[in-house]
Amino acid sequence: QVQLVESGGGLVQPGGSLRLSCATSGNIFTIYGMSWYRQAPGKQRELVAAITSNGFTNYADSVKGRFTISRDDAKNMLYLEMKTLKPEDTAEYYCKAEISLAPYSDPSDYWGQGTQVTVSK
Repeated sequence: QVQLVESGGGLVQPGGSLRLSCATSGNIFTIYGMSWYRQAPGKQRELVAAITSNGFTNYADSVKGRFTISRDDAKNMLYLEMKTLKPEDTAEYYCKAEISLAPYSDPSDYWGQGTQVTVSK
């Protein structure tokens, strides 16, 4: 079984910062791309940031310059550093990882359960 567990969410004032973490565990052979998504009430889930196994990153326009995605492959961890948070960043944040469980097997997408980020005075 593969598990992804997010942590680090919470309530923060506008302009504040948070660091989200995603711990990946289980019978993992290789982790390929990893990413953060978010979903606000009444809205579709959207990609926030992604990072390849080679460390290449891309970001949604709305978070460029404010959020930084990183990974620690030795620990099977994914991070999202969020700065200058805005009320419109309020959402449930989910991590996703493309994982293969055995040599030569195709990777599948695995999701965490989410962590709530609320930006409010």
